[in-house]
Amino acid sequence: MLRLVENHSLPRTAAFFDLDKTVIAKSSTLTFSKSFYQGGLINRRAVLRTAYTQFVFLAGGADHGQMERMREYLSALCKGWNVQQVKEIVAETLHGLIDPIIYDEAASLIEEHHIAGRDVVIVSTSGAEVVEPIGELLGADRVVATRMVVGDDGCFTGEVEYYAYGPTKAEAVRQLAESEGYDLARCYAYSDSITDVPMLSSVGHPYAVNPDRALRREATARGWPILFFDRPVRLKQRLPAFRVPPRPALVAVAAVGAAAATAGLVWYASRRRGGAAGTIA
Repeated sequence: MLRLVENHSLPRTAAFFDLDKTVIAKSSTLTFSKSFYQGGLINRRAVLRTAYTQFVFLAGGADHGQMERMREYLSALCKGWNVQQVKEIVAETLHGLIDPIIYDEAASLIEEHHIAGRDVVIVSTSGAEVVEPIGELLGADRVVATRMVVGDDGCFTGEVEYYAYGPTKAEAVRQLAESEGYDLARCYAYSDSITDVPMLSSVGHPYAVNPDRALRREATARGWPILFFDRPVRLKQRLPAFRVPPRPALVAVAAVGAAAATAGLVWYASRRRGGAAGTIA
């Protein structure tokens, strides 16, 4: 377990967490598809298609080309969605949908990093309309996410302004380190995807969590610790009870629309999980 408390005479540090299959057991955005349907944003056919995409995401059965086509489809799908309506739907259904799929092991890590004096930053390809409320639920200090263009009418245009994916995540981490004074050599990062190797490589303490096959090979080659999280649990049911410490308001380094986020999530869906739960020594 993490035991060392930060020496506050030293530069600040942070722990950077990917979200889907690292902190929560499913795709954050795809989990809201039924709620978006009930809110009139998507039709039944789209619900079925996102259900299939969720299956592919969890099973790791799609290649890069399939995921890119799905990303383009979902980016177009959200065109015309009212941003405020999306936020309201997420707020109304957040606890019922997300709370039960948070990994107990990840929640413990977040607690431990806060106790050690580190900031916790969620770095996700999903969108801020989804990721920011989840970050607040988890007690995160900051969020990095994809941003989609919003028109003068308050609706998504279907264009992606900022895509938090692959090397872009690593760049966001470096920018945060510069602005917040983080010593990256003493920072931590967690992810399940090979696409996050740039982010993992940018810190001194990288961890592969529920890694896809490519990341597992890379982590083994580099000597990175590998963790397996497999205990989703409601925060209020955790023992000891999960206590979110008072944190400053979330800083959205980049915000996004839900559909574009879905696309980014499933782009790197080729992954499989195995093994038993692990802890940090």
